[in-house]
Amino acid sequence: MKLRLATLLALVAVLIVTPALALDLHQARSTSLVGEKSDGYVAALNPTPEVQALVADVNAKRQQEYARISQQKGQPVDVVAKLAAQQIITQLAPGSSYQGTDGSWKKR
Repeated sequence: MKLRLATLLALVAVLIVTPALALDLHQARSTSLVGEKSDGYVAALNPTPEVQALVADVNAKRQQEYARISQQKGQPVDVVAKLAAQQIITQLAPGSSYQGTDGSWKKR
């Protein structure tokens, strides 16, 4: 009986932890864990280790892409990033957080 209960509790713990490990950008946006910044990068609004790891990964990939586009178009990286931010923010799902040009956080 004790073994059965322990097994059940372990299974429940795995089911609860698994979604946190599988956190993606869409999920993080929809639950207000991250927000889109006006500079083209994401910020952790709820800085748990999982969220911070996601933010670091997303921002590193974006930086690489912005650098590639920058080189291709002959524009500074920060200009490319800010233009991307405008496009990303206009396409956010309702309820997602974003940083306004004045620096304040808003909801879509």
